[in-house]
Amino acid sequence: MSEHGPIAARFVYSLRLIAMHERVNRDPVPELARRLGGVEIAAKSLALAGDIQATWPEDIRIGCFCCDFLSHDEATIAAMIDCASACDRAGFERAVHGFIRHERTYRLWDGVLGLIAAEARSH
Repeated sequence: MSEHGPIAARFVYSLRLIAMHERVNRDPVPELARRLGGVEIAAKSLALAGDIQATWPEDIRIGCFCCDFLSHDEATIAAMIDCASACDRAGFERAVHGFIRHERTYRLWDGVLGLIAAEARSH
């Protein structure tokens, strides 16, 4: 986890939190808002999680909430976010090349940019 930027790391933890809440049929937004510092970031995180779930070719492997190691899926997602944070569209495309169909990457790119913008507004 320490190899990635703060937005990517926070989102991976958000994914893990969302997965925990889904397992017990609870709304993750209040907890996300508390941990992330605002409802907008929580909503953007939840929306991006939905975009990822809709475009990923299989179920996303999520690590344990307390674990610092990333699953392959989490590492790919973190790389996507790091590239988008650096305005590196080509790097973003490379991170998902051969894994996500090209026509689906636009949805992910837009979702990641939405999260990054919400993070920027919160600081």
